[in-house]
Amino acid sequence: MAPKAVLGRSNRVGPTPGACILQQVRLQTRTPDGPRGMFGTFIHILKSDGLLGLYGGLSASLLRQLTYSTTRFGVYEELKSTFTTASTTPSFPSLIAMASTSGFLGGIAGNPADVLNVRMQHDAALPAAQRRNYAHALDGLIRMTREEGWRSLFRGVAPNSMRAVLMTASQLASYDGFKRVILSQTPLEDNLYTHFSASFLAGFVATTICSPVDVIKTRIMSAKESEGLGRLLGRIYRVEGVGWMFRGWVPSFVRLGPHTVVTFLFLEQHKRVWRMLKGDADLDGPRA
Repeated sequence: MAPKAVLGRSNRVGPTPGACILQQVRLQTRTPDGPRGMFGTFIHILKSDGLLGLYGGLSASLLRQLTYSTTRFGVYEELKSTFTTASTTPSFPSLIAMASTSGFLGGIAGNPADVLNVRMQHDAALPAAQRRNYAHALDGLIRMTREEGWRSLFRGVAPNSMRAVLMTASQLASYDGFKRVILSQTPLEDNLYTHFSASFLAGFVATTICSPVDVIKTRIMSAKESEGLGRLLGRIYRVEGVGWMFRGWVPSFVRLGPHTVVTFLFLEQHKRVWRMLKGDADLDGPRA
């Protein structure tokens, strides 16, 4: 099995702590009188929902990785392989374009599971009468289609696809960019130290760039009623100021940072094993 065929699966072996994802959603949808900060939200969830409450929406999160991550990683590696020759590699702007295309397609493919993921994690924060109480991901998809129509599966697809474009470009393209810089400008070789450094930086960049869009996407998907993007932004700014753009950044990085590191460490080792099995000198072509 070629590396590009397992990229989505390699993305799922990275840590995706349900606690961090849930805290991120709760912080991004927090009312002004709600708990503040990651630790306060953590304690609030434990007190109100118990230990299992930290893993609300886990089945939806796994379904999202199966659809969203598999698509964006697979398409990106396929495009990169197509435009890599024996003598040249794609330029950094080209990598950004490939990653953006991959992210856009992944955002569309993973949107139904993403809507479900946000709803299930936000459910416990609602009054009992307003909770949807989806039993699991499949139950949620069926009920959403029956009760709200198939269009509900693509609520927020515009900001979600925008986020997927930013995430994939800032994560995948930046990893390749950081790796090239490290290999060309430092004594480090193509080994675990280089892979760790490049993936850690990529995780930091991805979290920061995607934070504003992530907040908007979460607000739209968790809403009971549809609201225009312009009206939503105006309302958030009036109530919360500019700080809304990085609400939930810490739990987001705690989740995405290790996730990015483990994903690329696994991917690089898989590529190395694949090269050994095929006898190829360099699966990715020449290094920049």
